[in-house]
Amino acid sequence: MKAIVRTGGKQFRVEKGDVLRVPLMEAEPGSEVELTEVLQVSAEDGCQTGQPVLANASVKAKVLRHGRGNKILVYTFKRRKGFEKRSGHRQDFTEIQIGDIVTDGA
Repeated sequence: MKAIVRTGGKQFRVEKGDVLRVPLMEAEPGSEVELTEVLQVSAEDGCQTGQPVLANASVKAKVLRHGRGNKILVYTFKRRKGFEKRSGHRQDFTEIQIGDIVTDGA
């Protein structure tokens, strides 16, 4: 069974057992979270699509850790002006492991 969920303004395609990095969530490592914004669930018998979300569907996940991604360098310059600026950014993330995908039928 697969699902498409939305968290942190981004969409992810998940299956049971997947480990993925999502934008930072307010949860302690080791705790269980429930993702309620499920956009689509597909199983062997068919596919359910929400408009925009499925009413009685959720995805349970376990929080593994919090961290920060690799540094992305941003370089800006203006030609013939002598202006140069360099800055960096590291995005915070939460690593989760997908547990059960629950719908109203199963």
